Amino acid sequence: MELFIQQTVNAVALGGTYALLALGLAIIFSIMGMINFAHGELMTTTGYVLMYCGLAGVPFYLAAPLAVVGAVLAAMAMERLAFRPVRNSSGATMLVTSFAVAIILQTLFQNFISKRSQPVALPDVFAQAVEIGGLTIGVNQISSIVITVVMLVFLNLFLTRTAVGIAMRAAAEDFPVARLMGVRANAVISGAFALSGLLAGVAGVLWVAQRASVDPLMGFVPVLKAFIAAILGGLGSLTGAVAGGFALGFIEIYLTAYLPDDIQPFKESLGLGLVILLLLWRPNGLIPAVSLSKEKV
Repeated sequence: MELFIQQTVNAVALGGTYALLALGLAIIFSIMGMINFAHGELMTTTGYVLMYCGLAGVPFYLAAPLAVVGAVLAAMAMERLAFRPVRNSSGATMLVTSFAVAIILQTLFQNFISKRSQPVALPDVFAQAVEIGGLTIGVNQISSIVITVVMLVFLNLFLTRTAVGIAMRAAAEDFPVARLMGVRANAVISGAFALSGLLAGVAGVLWVAQRASVDPLMGFVPVLKAFIAAILGGLGSLTGAVAGGFALGFIEIYLTAYLPDDIQPFKESLGLGLVILLLLWRPNGLIPAVSLSKEKV
């Protein structure tokens, strides 16, 4: 029983990171009808800001907010320079643009920083663990769970209590009508990218805290997992993105914990197989979006 509870804690911590990333993807998709595959590079940007802050002797409690701000600014610059010029193009054009931005940023990281993994200085507290009811839980895991909950509560309040958040929800529901009601497209889309950058930045800090290093391709696998989570939850559904992120985290952790050793090499394939089975049961995702059709903006 203790092993099950321990693995459940691990699953919640990992699923929370996937949920934050999937939320960032879902926010952009709900408004623009586009999957931003350069989202992972915002995580990598966060990691490099943390690395340079550590080299400069900046305390981690200051470096982490600076890294998140760096991800927000990078997301807004990405929207202004890369996506705004092709906003009225086809979905395929925007998709190719997102891939191009991701590859360009990866190349810049490799050529101007390093092709190899670089260490990130972390406080000693992240290597510690606490005893809770006979269970040994790492400070990293506790931090991930607490920060994820705080971010989800913040996002809910932001989208339901602020004018910008309500405008985003209106744009996600029906952008043309929202614009007729006075919602400014540039402001809403820029705000959506800033919010996705915030979520990617927080997820990046949590990811780096787990591995204590950063490399040019650090965000590639997590954003693919987040994409799968967003589809599993219901593409375009913010609630579904959270559900899909946690579901994928539970699938991965439980397979790692309970599969026999001789089957462990196939855990990724088995995990994707379970996702496919869930999608066969719920073709539109666990919690589908209210409207699956999106208007071009």
